[in-house]
Amino acid sequence: MKNLVILGGGYGGLNILQNLIEDNLPEDLHITVIDRNPYHSVKTEFYTIAAGTSADKDVRMDFPEHDKVSYVYAEIERIDIENRQILFQERSEPVSYDYLVIALGCEDNYHGVEGAAEYTESVQTFDRARHTGVAIGNLAAYGKATIVGAGLSGIEVAAEIRESRPDLNIRLLDRGQSVLKAFDKKIQNYVEDWFMKNDVEVIHGANVEYVEKDGVCNNGICYVNDVTIWTAGVRPNYLARELPLEKDDQEKIIVNDFYQVPEQPHIYVVGDCASSEHSPSAQLARQQGEQIADVLSAILKGKEPKKPGKLKLKGTLGSLGSSEGFGEMMSQSVVGYIPRLAKSGVLWLNKRH
Repeated sequence: MKNLVILGGGYGGLNILQNLIEDNLPEDLHITVIDRNPYHSVKTEFYTIAAGTSADKDVRMDFPEHDKVSYVYAEIERIDIENRQILFQERSEPVSYDYLVIALGCEDNYHGVEGAAEYTESVQTFDRARHTGVAIGNLAAYGKATIVGAGLSGIEVAAEIRESRPDLNIRLLDRGQSVLKAFDKKIQNYVEDWFMKNDVEVIHGANVEYVEKDGVCNNGICYVNDVTIWTAGVRPNYLARELPLEKDDQEKIIVNDFYQVPEQPHIYVVGDCASSEHSPSAQLARQQGEQIADVLSAILKGKEPKKPGKLKLKGTLGSLGSSEGFGEMMSQSVVGYIPRLAKSGVLWLNKRH
């Protein structure tokens, strides 16, 4: 019996699992999914947990059940690629594998800023998003919250907190000269205008020097602060970064056209841990997951896999609270109610699938 181990039940790992199940698993194969949580987390909605506008159950989904699939819910200590084993922090029995999928996602990149890891909140894991939600929810009236980073995550967090807590003082620190530098000017201007109308202070040209328990120091000015949320970049999960495999300049594992590690083709990498020309996103991980499932299905059935085709990403959608949004749809930049409605529709379809 061969064992395929999938590390991580996020977008990439779950899509691989679902597609393999739908394609009829070989009789001599067993799949083990390893995740810290006994459910799939809808990570793109963690900002609502941080702001207190969604309940935990709204961003959780059950993993699929199958007689050839088992689950291990535990924290991984180390990936032992030499002996083909997964070792755990509080579980003595390792899990061995014949084929391995690394789908561990990402974590915050603090860029060496002193105090950032110790004194900031996060939306990168379910546990930390919950912790952020408690911190925001417990603030007294007129409390101060600072979000560091004005990319998609930072924008959605700041806007959602404003909708949830209109009594708070909210500050957004943006390293660039305009929020959402990856989007075009129409979207940037719309979002900037939304923040101005909704009394969210945006400071451009930010350079956070260090973070303290009760403040953020930026360009020589220290702002007294109650809660600081870090959304200023991500990096691959540390378990992937520690592996003795070739990586790109973003610490992502280099893979071939079949998402295999060239020197160890029985190891596949998906999503935020895999080197790619595209920026990390749930959409990217899902599409890569579908392609990896096709490759694995062929190999497990003793066939020659077809080279995956070029990925066709469909644009990005973001929200500004519950009724406004922005994004790129059919190569067009759109703002207002339509992209917010579209985002809700995409979320509904993914949950239904």
